[in-house]
Amino acid sequence: MRRLKARLTTCLAVVGCCALLAHAEDMPGESGALPKVRITQQEIAAGAVTRESIRQMGLRLFTTPMNRLDGYGDGPMNLEDTVSPGGRPTLQGNGTFLRVNGLDAQSCLECHSIVSAASIPPRLGIGGVGGSIANAIISPTEMDPANLKDLDGKARFNGRFANPPFLFGVGAVELLGLEMTADLQAYAQEALDHPGREIVLLTKGVHFGVLTANTDGALDFSGVTGVDEDLVVKPFGRKGEFATTREFDTGALQFHLGMQPTEVVGRDVDPDSDGVRNEIRPGDLSALGIFTATLERPYMERLSPSAQRGFDAFRDVGCAGCHMPTLDTQRHRLPLRFPEQPSDPWVNVYYQVDLTEAPVKFPRKRRGGITVPLFADLKRHDMGAGLREDFALATEQRNREFTTARLWGVADTAPYLHDGRATTLTDAILLHGGEAQSVRAAFADLSDESKVDILTFLRSLRTPKNPAVKLAASMNRRTPARSKSGKPKKSRKPHKSSR
Repeated sequence: MRRLKARLTTCLAVVGCCALLAHAEDMPGESGALPKVRITQQEIAAGAVTRESIRQMGLRLFTTPMNRLDGYGDGPMNLEDTVSPGGRPTLQGNGTFLRVNGLDAQSCLECHSIVSAASIPPRLGIGGVGGSIANAIISPTEMDPANLKDLDGKARFNGRFANPPFLFGVGAVELLGLEMTADLQAYAQEALDHPGREIVLLTKGVHFGVLTANTDGALDFSGVTGVDEDLVVKPFGRKGEFATTREFDTGALQFHLGMQPTEVVGRDVDPDSDGVRNEIRPGDLSALGIFTATLERPYMERLSPSAQRGFDAFRDVGCAGCHMPTLDTQRHRLPLRFPEQPSDPWVNVYYQVDLTEAPVKFPRKRRGGITVPLFADLKRHDMGAGLREDFALATEQRNREFTTARLWGVADTAPYLHDGRATTLTDAILLHGGEAQSVRAAFADLSDESKVDILTFLRSLRTPKNPAVKLAASMNRRTPARSKSGKPKKSRKPHKSSR
């Protein structure tokens, strides 16, 4: 049987690869959607290109619908692993899309395009959230949408279902995570230096439990909560899986688009046998990271009396215990690194983003850092059985845990919760369980007037109005036509309308 599988895999690889290459060669006039000449990692690290040029390249990578000549999609199906990116089947053999386990979009923009769902029609833009249609269906091996097995109203599904969040302010979020990681790593070293001593893991007011070490140099993680045993804070992903946007992007590009980064798969190779090598290069990911790190930040409107009462009630009932209104950084520049060393946030820095400069413009504190009003703690929490996932590749505990949702911008970003099941803010609050059960109960016991005040406060937390509009406009400006003398042609003035 193994020999048969091996032979089938080889045949599929040969036939699929040849078919794809022949298809590419037989398409005169067609080309990849991405520019052939792109900014390199060396140019960025050497300061040889301007920040705006890097941001424009990042915007292009974020918004371009990639095609198979760019390397879009997986190659022939891998019979040994049909779930992981690189060798997945396509839906009904269409050869391009899968949808139920990635291969579900051609650009980042398709999942991050709604800046405000609070207006009708919705305000669209670059870097926003995705509606429910954009939910990622992650790594299922069983689905029963007709509920034929149990007939209990629950369509069985053993994957993950995740609604895309917005990207505004992610540079500040990443910086917070890096500083918190540095603190936790220092605590680990302190525990190793003092065996038997209980070390409290407290950083930026967030408590991650306690850590001890024995005399053999082994760390005891049994008292650690809300973070993995590597003690790396991971703000990105609904489950708190990624420490940086670069780490998230390398996975997302492979999962959603089948685009393989060379820093993951290697240079000048074609692991998915789709006929394209070096699909995503280090400079591409760096440009993408600099672009998202410099997107505009969410903001809070001036609070009305009702909203101010709501903010006070928000804290009084305990919401602010996890949705901490602000976290402060020690520095105002985000260090971007390549290659990344998760447990050491300050090595291999090739570029720094000043988060106090336009268009991000966080106010700088006297001591050099910034205050980030994200309304979260960057920690995972048990949210109870009601929100529990049935992901076959996770433990029971991890299926109940989610990283605290950042509430800045929440007025504009319905639907809510990790999978978008809550279509109103009240639904989202009342679906809290587990560690948040007592807070949920306290909210439910409030008077109608106090509930309205809290909702009024939450609706003051807004997304930026026109994210990346100026950058997009500058990228789309046409170079003036030139006359035979080489001078720009004078454009004719339009006739004035009688209106």
